[in-house]
Amino acid sequence: MLVAGISLCLSAGLMGCSSDGDSDSGNGGGNNGLPALSDSQINAPDGQLSARIQTTTGGVPHITADNLESAAFGSGYVQARDNVCLIADSIIRARGERALFYGPGPDVAAALPVGINVVTDFSYKALGLLEKANEEFTELSAPSQAMLRGFAEGYNKYVDETAPSDLPAKCNQAPWVRSISAEDLYAYYQLVALYASGDNFVQGPLFAAVPPNTSPAPMPAMPAASADAASAEARLMASNVAGLTPEALGLKTDYNDRGMGSNGWGIGSEMTENGKGALLANPHFPYTGNRRLYQMQITVPGVYDVNGAGLIGIVIPLIGFNDNVAWTHTVSTAQHFTLYDLTLKSGDPLTYIKDGEEKPITQKTISVEVNVGGGNTATFERDFYYSEHGPMLAGNVINSNLPSWGGNFVGRPTAFTYRDANTDTARIVVDQWLNMGRARNVDQFQQPFESCGSVLWVNTMYADDSGQAFYIDGTSVPSLSGGALQAFQARANTNPVVGGLFNAGVTLLDGSRGLNDWVEGDCEGRIAYDGMPKLERRDYVQNSNDSYWATNPDEFLTGFSPLYGSTESILSPRTRMGLAMLENPTDTGLSTVAPAGSDGKFTGEEIIKALYSNRAYYAETLLDELLARCDTADTTPIATDDSSSRSVAEGCTALANWDGVYDVDSRGAHVFRVFIGDYDPAFPSEFSMAFDPANPETTPGTPNEAPADISQDPMLASLARGLDKLDQVNIAYDARLGDVQRQQQSTGTPPSGMPGKSGSPIEWHGNQNLEGGFNIVRPDTGRVEDGTRYPRSAPAGTLANTGSLSSTANEGWLIAYGTSWHFGLSFTDEGPQGYGLISYGQSDDPSSAFFQDQDLRYSAKDYRKLLYTQADITADAELQTETIETSVETEAGAE
Repeated sequence: MLVAGISLCLSAGLMGCSSDGDSDSGNGGGNNGLPALSDSQINAPDGQLSARIQTTTGGVPHITADNLESAAFGSGYVQARDNVCLIADSIIRARGERALFYGPGPDVAAALPVGINVVTDFSYKALGLLEKANEEFTELSAPSQAMLRGFAEGYNKYVDETAPSDLPAKCNQAPWVRSISAEDLYAYYQLVALYASGDNFVQGPLFAAVPPNTSPAPMPAMPAASADAASAEARLMASNVAGLTPEALGLKTDYNDRGMGSNGWGIGSEMTENGKGALLANPHFPYTGNRRLYQMQITVPGVYDVNGAGLIGIVIPLIGFNDNVAWTHTVSTAQHFTLYDLTLKSGDPLTYIKDGEEKPITQKTISVEVNVGGGNTATFERDFYYSEHGPMLAGNVINSNLPSWGGNFVGRPTAFTYRDANTDTARIVVDQWLNMGRARNVDQFQQPFESCGSVLWVNTMYADDSGQAFYIDGTSVPSLSGGALQAFQARANTNPVVGGLFNAGVTLLDGSRGLNDWVEGDCEGRIAYDGMPKLERRDYVQNSNDSYWATNPDEFLTGFSPLYGSTESILSPRTRMGLAMLENPTDTGLSTVAPAGSDGKFTGEEIIKALYSNRAYYAETLLDELLARCDTADTTPIATDDSSSRSVAEGCTALANWDGVYDVDSRGAHVFRVFIGDYDPAFPSEFSMAFDPANPETTPGTPNEAPADISQDPMLASLARGLDKLDQVNIAYDARLGDVQRQQQSTGTPPSGMPGKSGSPIEWHGNQNLEGGFNIVRPDTGRVEDGTRYPRSAPAGTLANTGSLSSTANEGWLIAYGTSWHFGLSFTDEGPQGYGLISYGQSDDPSSAFFQDQDLRYSAKDYRKLLYTQADITADAELQTETIETSVETEAGAE
């Protein structure tokens, strides 16, 4: 849908293709419709920080303070208390200091024998995260500065008061657990902002970007102090760029895959029991590492009162609710950077030609300190390179069809660079979510977006107590002119590499033409509010990681920049499952749960039960047909390839006895999973009913007619091959799902250790994208916790086309990703009523009481009521209350 997407943008008069808007200081004043904040509401008086922390069931802290700085102080303290190792690792990652503390790490690949910690440290320093944080901190808004300072002080209070020997196992006695500054925290927020853009390039493309005949190997800044150190250094200097490809480095080639997903519903007055709004929040994030979510309530009377969750290390909730509004996020399909191929000057790889003028490629020497063993450290240096757009990248490491620096592309010597729309958005992160959480109605909620705000890389679904539902893709998207989009359309249509890259989530622009520069506007080259896809409804808005286009099929959204995602394109089966529940709210499908009860009107508790119903779109649309073909086949051998065949009768029996959902007691659910993993009806050729853009909820559909020779039936052949996979790992066809799909966290292991498994496996309900599941869970074969260097216990491998089935006998699916912070909420006359969990608990420390308490509750579908009012908090049976305080030197005191 590339051509259609661009044409729609052009025909709509470039709606969404240019920028205009107003900037705002972020302090709540000006044109954002919220009352301005006073100094006493923002800053702690005379540096006296004080916060009351009430901890309730599940280890949820409710933090109350008189000002934002003190509230952030409480946030930093409780997050350190529960996840100090993750925060400490995040800070040294953003500072480019992992190699200093952890050593070089394992080689990236045989083709690039440099330790991964060295590569990423250099890359993060090349992105300038800490350097920019130090330079820009005083330019942040007053609330942002205060809250970052407060969080750092709260984190430091916990670290200062905790003996190194009392820290959790993974960072026990670790030198990298130390006091942090507000600038350190801001550097980490810059890294978070780049998750869907520049962070994709730190494990190879940025490091390998060197001119012809130049090695990317870092060089020691001075001679080695010992023979052992010299030997260690030699390994770091043995790299070259020959043979580097994304495949060789283990990098992704599909940039649409963000490693994160989510479901979100905003439900309006027409579809709720009381005419007020309701919300489903269902992020699908990793269960380990620094993209875990952490729940807390922060209250500053008269200013802010939000219960929700955010990424660990972020000062305030990113998904949550207050008295009047609730919101959630899903990962957007939008692109947040543009790649440029530069035309190099003949004979000069450090000069490029743009509109006939010579432009320099500049270079900067960056140094990284590395622990080379034996108590020795060494400083290494290397040059990194930059165009006017941003850092240079190794094209061949981004995509195998692109050349390395100086190679020929489109008939000319080329080098690659990129510009990132989230490079500078970290400075508005706190302001954006602070003001969203202060909003009391949809107009106020929209104002941070109108003021050149950004939610980085996520869509937003919203509902409020007036019954208004709202959707926006408020992410950071490059603003290109109509002429640039027309030129790109022509280029993509004629150059298969450019077209293929666009379909993989990368817009490659011709850097020899100024036409392709971003339109700066008032939002620094990002598309402003007027050009963002958005929709207000009184029935519902939804997103499950497809584009904005079918937010509500009764009102398709079109006419926006193609960089926001495709339109009139096939929806994922997960999106279709969600739409089926919204548009048929009394239909139970194959489950026993009507999404909105017998009256077809939603409440918050019905929403969480709908999520837990574990329905699967392909089960509801294909199972009957598959069983009918099973009956026809009986015991007939089904061909699995040109030379093999087998009976599928026993598998068919398991499917006939399956209840059609993915509960822990469901028997045979995994048989359908291995069938659908092979059959994979995402390809329209499997269906006789073609895709109809007017009816994307149900098309394409209906399998092709069965062949006359049932032994050659493609559906049964997929079932047969799936059964073979189960046989290989000795899994019975009639096993309970809870016996073959489980979750088991790892023990706390430092970067140099070997991971083990913590406790016993926990039965896990939920399903996967490939089967059209909605309550998504899936395994993770990564050997370290997401975004960290902490080792984790992971499946030994996977068998192809089985939905990540472990290759270990009897092991099944070991879940480590998916439904995490999730809740259903409705507004009532008594205020917001929410129900949900964080499915992996609040703490990543195996010795904590909050390490797997919510894991067990998730397994049993035992969701919590989300406590919001002081009366509910006070009545909690597990309530614990403390007050924390500290005094910090103010600027006046320093004088």
